[in-house]
Amino acid sequence: MKRCKWVNLKNELYIKYHDEEWGVPVHDDNKLFEMLILEGAQAGLSWETILKRRDTYRIAYKGFDPKIVSQFNDDDKKRLLADPGIIRNRLKVDASILNANIFLDIQKEYGSFSNYIWGFVDNKCIKNKFKELSELPAMTPLSDKISKDLEIRGMKFVGSTIIYAYMQAIGLVNDHTKDCFIY
Repeated sequence: MKRCKWVNLKNELYIKYHDEEWGVPVHDDNKLFEMLILEGAQAGLSWETILKRRDTYRIAYKGFDPKIVSQFNDDDKKRLLADPGIIRNRLKVDASILNANIFLDIQKEYGSFSNYIWGFVDNKCIKNKFKELSELPAMTPLSDKISKDLEIRGMKFVGSTIIYAYMQAIGLVNDHTKDCFIY
């Protein structure tokens, strides 16, 4: 089977992520929150690094329940910064807690975060038709728009490049290349 060329074929976790998650539409708010935090944690690192730590992240972040994460205090921050199973970056940890609070505000305003994020695409996945990996953008006018809106609301680690990767991860956009068996 042909897969997108970015997949490390020596890493089963990566293959499984590509085959079962990447580009698949997500509407569950906890999963949307998980991917938002993980994409922010990935900034400056490889996605493979994050995938290897995802199970530990799920434990450290209490199943990525934004209500619980929004209540994290200084002791929780110390616990996270001492956990070798996650990326121990103070700015990213602080941002995850801040973002949980803003995520909850968006849920209240829109009924769900899913309603908010999918509203940017009229609830329809954008299916691109790229032939080569080199054609995939790092950001788009839409990722710029979403990023700007999240930043105005106060979120951190939501720049346009991070948001485009998030859009791919949650299936807002499907960027499997045309030669990929999933396309």
